[in-house]
Amino acid sequence: MKYRRKLSGYFLPTLKEDPREADIVSHRLMVRAGLIRKISSGIYELLPAGWRVVRKIEKIIREEMDSIGAQEMMMSALQPRGLWEESGRWNEYGPELFRLKDRKKRDFCLGPTHEEVITKLAASEISSYKELPFTLYQFQMKFRDEIRPRFGVMRAREFYMKDAYSFDYSMDGCRKSYENHVDAYKNIFKRCGLDFAMVEAATGSIGGKYSHEFMVTADNGEDEIALCSCGFGANSELAPYRIREEKTDSSVKQKRLEKVKTPRMRTVEEVSGYLSLGSEIFIKTLVYDTEKGPVVALIKGDDELNENFLKEAAGVSELKMADEETIQELTGGPPGFSGPLGVNPEYIFADRDVLRMENGVSGANEKDAHLLNINYPRDYKVNWKGPLRKVKTGDLCQSCGGVLELKRGIEVGHTFLLGKKYSSALNAVFTDEKGISREMIMGCYGIGVTRIAAAAIEQHHDKDGIVWPPAIAPFDVVLIQLGKKTSDICKEMYKELGEKYDVLWDDRDETPGVKFKDALLVGIPVHIIIGKKYLSDKKLEIQYRNTGEKEFLHKEEIEERLGDILGK
Repeated sequence: MKYRRKLSGYFLPTLKEDPREADIVSHRLMVRAGLIRKISSGIYELLPAGWRVVRKIEKIIREEMDSIGAQEMMMSALQPRGLWEESGRWNEYGPELFRLKDRKKRDFCLGPTHEEVITKLAASEISSYKELPFTLYQFQMKFRDEIRPRFGVMRAREFYMKDAYSFDYSMDGCRKSYENHVDAYKNIFKRCGLDFAMVEAATGSIGGKYSHEFMVTADNGEDEIALCSCGFGANSELAPYRIREEKTDSSVKQKRLEKVKTPRMRTVEEVSGYLSLGSEIFIKTLVYDTEKGPVVALIKGDDELNENFLKEAAGVSELKMADEETIQELTGGPPGFSGPLGVNPEYIFADRDVLRMENGVSGANEKDAHLLNINYPRDYKVNWKGPLRKVKTGDLCQSCGGVLELKRGIEVGHTFLLGKKYSSALNAVFTDEKGISREMIMGCYGIGVTRIAAAAIEQHHDKDGIVWPPAIAPFDVVLIQLGKKTSDICKEMYKELGEKYDVLWDDRDETPGVKFKDALLVGIPVHIIIGKKYLSDKKLEIQYRNTGEKEFLHKEEIEERLGDILGK
């Protein structure tokens, strides 16, 4: 028997109006449909219908993880400081880490992730190559002290997640484990009814050799991703692009350098408006401090710097905007009026598009002044030239030369090939077939379970509410009872359909309009309306949430039709 409930006794507190604090569709509808309630900033309770959605997503994930041989377990959410100090992340992780002390003043944290815990377990229990490979996974609440929790469960301080960790004795084996997880993830997101893309991504605070994000495309996505029809995809923070080999127009005459007054005009937008010039002919000069000293980045005024590209070009791991003293020392002028003229070329890293500009505009390294007609290499030199800007729609794919398109995406999964990062730090070693001690090769793989629910709503909704993909809907069918005379047939249908489907029986003493609106809002895939039509000619009205179509069927035809629609 499947899950059955009568709505008169089911806790489903739907709302007629949108909550004030909700900014995006999924947040609004999860609150209105009675799936979640806020307890504090970034902390939400999952109500019965919301928990049912999460459990269905969890079931799909568990089936796919088990299919690749992963083993489920449960780790502690409370983690001692010592583990994080061994890995070097206690201070590195930053203010997002929830830290607390016990009664003996010992430091702990609430786990945002479990690399340290799982690696320590492997280190203490595994000694031989014969015990490898294996993968462990869990479902658990994670904790991150987000500076700006927003968008409901999309960016919360407490969230439900599946995290997995693979251990191998060779890099080839780890890559195989990684590919197995990628395949499982693709199956998971397909089964959840999501339109998604797998993109290259930065490894961030988790670290490792490389990683991929699984992005659900949606207008309200927090991340920007670059996609090509050839299948290439990357987060825009990391996306490479093919540099167009364009020749400089030799017919353009380089004009004489000219200084102009720009009182209190510091930004490209302000100066371009003041001088009535397009931002594309401006040189944006950005000064950063790094662990190796200052660097100066040059990009076009209408472009955005890709800090990952600058880090790679300069061979540094840290970037922060330089203070006023550093800018003054390096350029000879105050912040807001910086330009490459007169700056030591040793410090300058230039986007190649900047060097193609003819008669550009830059800061004059002097208060309230800019330069017109600055040209490379006549007026300034550089240490390095190459791609420094973020990718844009219309750029060429590095893989195939096709045209890239930028879209918004919601990250629902992230896979990392960690290598030896944690096994080395936490001494997770084994003895190989030759008796030599070696470090385990690791991968880690996360899925945001509650994020999948929100992302599904972002992709599947209309003006009336949620339109759940059938596989993760809280109920398969809602029986909408109209009038007391249909009570007996409703009871019969409730019992029979409940053998195979998750059924909600709306037996409330409410008007038909209220019942119809709630059924649409909650997004249950199939609505079976039992009213006058059944009493007159024994036909049931069936409405399908995803299409809005309706048909009238005899009771005996219902089960076969539901099988076609719900795939069960």
